[in-house]
Amino acid sequence: MPRPRFFQIWFCLALTGWALLVTRLVDFSFLAAHWFYPAIMVLGGFVAGITPEGGGAVAFPMLSVFFEVERSMARDFSLMIQSVGMTSASIFILTRPATDLRAFRPLLWYVPVAFAGFVFGMQFLQSLPAYLLQAFFLSLITTFTVAYLFSDHRGSETSLPVTEGRLSTVAVLLAGGMCASLFGTGADILLYTLLVTRFRLREKNATQTSIMLMAAISILGFAYRGMADAPLTTYQFQTWLTAFPVVLVMAPLGALLLYKIPLEWLLRSLVVLNIGQLVYFNLQNLSWEKMAASTIFSIVLMAAFAVTLDRLALARDKSAS
Repeated sequence: MPRPRFFQIWFCLALTGWALLVTRLVDFSFLAAHWFYPAIMVLGGFVAGITPEGGGAVAFPMLSVFFEVERSMARDFSLMIQSVGMTSASIFILTRPATDLRAFRPLLWYVPVAFAGFVFGMQFLQSLPAYLLQAFFLSLITTFTVAYLFSDHRGSETSLPVTEGRLSTVAVLLAGGMCASLFGTGADILLYTLLVTRFRLREKNATQTSIMLMAAISILGFAYRGMADAPLTTYQFQTWLTAFPVVLVMAPLGALLLYKIPLEWLLRSLVVLNIGQLVYFNLQNLSWEKMAASTIFSIVLMAAFAVTLDRLALARDKSAS
């Protein structure tokens, strides 16, 4: 069977399953009252397929900051909706005729390590202050994209080394899993950061790998929340279903455009999105605690990213000469 057929089969099965569930659980009045879930995921689904940030990078801050949804509910929604959108994008990428499946073999051990971090985070990190977590997450994704856009470092490798850098990779994957347990996303952007810096992987290759990692962690995290943790509520399934078909379409559309748009356009769009979310977070319900946390996190992370990227660019120039 030709590989593209697998995506078509997945799409039809997923859409059929959604239709059966939505007619039982969601009515028009619920959809009208919760219109912002599918509206947010028009952008979130697109971001999930075209960037290393995942749909949760839009859903989590939009829900928890703009619509004041409880952090744990925003996290659960991010995991649940990414299990559809990022899986759809992953299947689209894997079934393209030009895709070399061997390039994604490292995911066979990336996923269990990141999931171990997720389970640890669910068990031991959930009592941290919500504003502190939001400030850290928004500062992290903003400072990296700004530092990377204005640096001279760009990836050049098309494949990952088999054995090099295992320790640093394990550390990043564990940290990414912990982030996912708090925000419903984060494992993807942390892995992407490692791949384009430590391993100098090309940005689009790193984006595809990070999308697939976050898809797997979203599915496993969704299952963990529903079976090993407190049961998911009917309300959570209803909100998930309102946005299901949106991400089913938008995420693979983003993955398709990833092959076509210039890298700098992608980076600039991420910078605008992330700065806007960070600014809104601090302006909404102003407090010195939020401002102080965002400022400290942003300064420290920006300095760390800028120094690292500058060193990598210098090392590349020296090796070239």
